[in-house]
Amino acid sequence: MNPKHSHYVKLNDGHYMPRLGFGTSAPSKVPKSKVFEYTKVAIEAGFRHIDSAHFYENEEEIGAAVREKIADGTVKREDIFYTTKLWTTFHRPEMVRPALEMSLKKLQMDYVDLFIIHIPAAMKPGNEFLPKDAKGHVIVDPVDLRDTWEALEKCKDAGLTKSIGVSNFNRKQLELILNKPGLKYKPVCNQVECHFYFNQSKLLEYCKSKDIVLVAFSALGSQRDPTWIDQNSPYLLEDPVLNAIAKKRNRTPAQVSLRYLVQRGVVVLAKSFNEKRIKENTQIFEFELTAEDMKELDGLHKKLIINYYSLFSFSCITHPEYPFADEY
Repeated sequence: MNPKHSHYVKLNDGHYMPRLGFGTSAPSKVPKSKVFEYTKVAIEAGFRHIDSAHFYENEEEIGAAVREKIADGTVKREDIFYTTKLWTTFHRPEMVRPALEMSLKKLQMDYVDLFIIHIPAAMKPGNEFLPKDAKGHVIVDPVDLRDTWEALEKCKDAGLTKSIGVSNFNRKQLELILNKPGLKYKPVCNQVECHFYFNQSKLLEYCKSKDIVLVAFSALGSQRDPTWIDQNSPYLLEDPVLNAIAKKRNRTPAQVSLRYLVQRGVVVLAKSFNEKRIKENTQIFEFELTAEDMKELDGLHKKLIINYYSLFSFSCITHPEYPFADEY
């Protein structure tokens, strides 16, 4: 990997992360073969950052796609920045390394570039992704986040991951890790929903002050799967202000949405299973938005969470580590 200044961000552990990533989460109705095919398309188009997770159940397909692109000479392994995530039922310290090793086995990789805690709310270990009681509430596992973090640090020391970070953490949960006695490594990133309707300005400011990169998922809205998305939520890419700016700049609404976040210092994940759009999404480094454009997009913030699957359908609002009750 030869980091170019405009395309990469330096993490607090010295490694580099591409500012644009290919998101791979998809509703269950999307065949896994599609993830395989479009991961290859994304790599061919220039994506070098691929984001997945155990929860997405597609790591075998992604690993196969990466191997194919290595075999045909498109990339080397070190060109790819691959992220996986620790699911909530594996938070017990003794389960963290086996969880990562399970992903590595599916991927057929020796290491990942980034291993992050998917959600800060630990749940009962077992075969179910979402273990629930008779009332439909998730079954809490009383694991201290700091103990889970120590286990991630050991994975980094073992060379199974180059960097470690978190996802869906609020400021208090980040502080819990940062203030942990004997902390060896800070989280390099916090991956959260972020777009112009929910611009995370306060969390972004906090993360910057701690040298933690904010990574945006749902940067383009999200697929309209009813199990994930409030069907009454607006279509992000249809916003009239966004479209006016896109027309003025001769760019697509998606390109403007992604560029807005990149110019704020956010790493963006762009998810698409459309070859034309995938290629368009790689072109966000070819233009800049003006200060006026940025101000107009800032003005669209309405603290609107579009991708609420991780908040509500997990029924984890009663969890003591539910991260979304605080302002940020």
